[in-house]
Amino acid sequence: MANGVFHTKYGIVINLTFEDLGHSGRPGLLEEITQPVTERERDLLQCLTDYKGGQCECTLTDKTPWMFVRRQRRAGRVVWVAAHLPLTHAATPEESDKHKAMKERIARSASRHGLDVQVEARSADGRVITDVLVSGAGARVGWEAQYSPISASTVRRRSGRARENGIAPLWVTGDASSSIVDRAPWTRVDDVPWQRIVSPLAMVVRGGVRHLQIWKCGPSSERPCPETGQHCGKFHSGWFLPALCVPQERATALDELVVTSADGEHVAVRVRNSRDPRRASYLWALAKDVERWRDLTGEADSPSEEQPTDDDPVTFAEEELDSSCRYGRQDGRHFSAPRPRRDMSSATGLHTFDRAPDHPYRSPSRPVQLRRLSGRERAVIAAELGCPPWEIGPCMLCAEPIHRYGRYSPLACTSCRATTRAQ
Repeated sequence: MANGVFHTKYGIVINLTFEDLGHSGRPGLLEEITQPVTERERDLLQCLTDYKGGQCECTLTDKTPWMFVRRQRRAGRVVWVAAHLPLTHAATPEESDKHKAMKERIARSASRHGLDVQVEARSADGRVITDVLVSGAGARVGWEAQYSPISASTVRRRSGRARENGIAPLWVTGDASSSIVDRAPWTRVDDVPWQRIVSPLAMVVRGGVRHLQIWKCGPSSERPCPETGQHCGKFHSGWFLPALCVPQERATALDELVVTSADGEHVAVRVRNSRDPRRASYLWALAKDVERWRDLTGEADSPSEEQPTDDDPVTFAEEELDSSCRYGRQDGRHFSAPRPRRDMSSATGLHTFDRAPDHPYRSPSRPVQLRRLSGRERAVIAAELGCPPWEIGPCMLCAEPIHRYGRYSPLACTSCRATTRAQ
């Protein structure tokens, strides 16, 4: 992030650490450069290094020398910083096919269960166009299929506009490093071809849906203490992925989430990090789990944005202008590496209690249900995998099609790594 930027229209250098930006004769300059990029010329602000003919490191990645100005919190203070704009991305044919297939699948699942469905739904003010709007007894859920790169600011802005129109945003992707992760209510599925997305085969949610776990940290605990690494004798709670729950929870299918999110069985919640309240994670959870969690922690609905609000005062340190491009580096270290895979962490929103909570959970809230495939379903799966139907069995935990190498041999599911027997 830079503390200065070049204004291409006026031909001036702006120092963001000064209240007047170094130009006392232009009182409306701050409002002009902080307006959304969609409402101004994209090349209005330029990296100082690029302007002076230097080598801007942004050109080595997917960024441009054009910049935008936003607030950022640094060492407890809110300051103005300039950041590089990404390259304008046009969806590839493959991304477009996946996007259309996901919209078709969501709409088909909702219609099959009697929910009201609108594809490319436009809000009354025309500011929000939702890929698939699913309306049920519990909520109006705006599904956004995201298979192409998108900026975090765009995710936040579009999610905020959806909420203003009474729509609960729900972003779905196949990329664990996507900017939608923890920027808004989200979910992740396997990154598969569009033919697999549009097929009737099950798609399991891999990230974004979690279950509340409450346990006593004693010698018999199956988990180590999240605070000391040893058994502390206290009680802990946290949000876990289904496979990491004790006992194990049943995985949620995408088609199922389409229905339960609209009916209110699953709700979106923003969980703040207990060690750093400015950091937070979005997740989908059972409504009864969320109610239980709020009773335990006293957490209410959190603000929808992680960024500083307009009420936070900006600090102007009046520093010397730094014209060097620091994109991707700070003090010699890289800071612009690909976003880490955050959806596979063991737990989210850990809390510790000295006293035992009322009625702690010990049984799964959604027990694993055994299911037998019909002959037609087995034939479809067998045709896709190119083997006889009798060699196919569904995983008892995640319902994904799996292969067995003998009529009575164990089944090893490559999706959830569970080992079970054929049905």
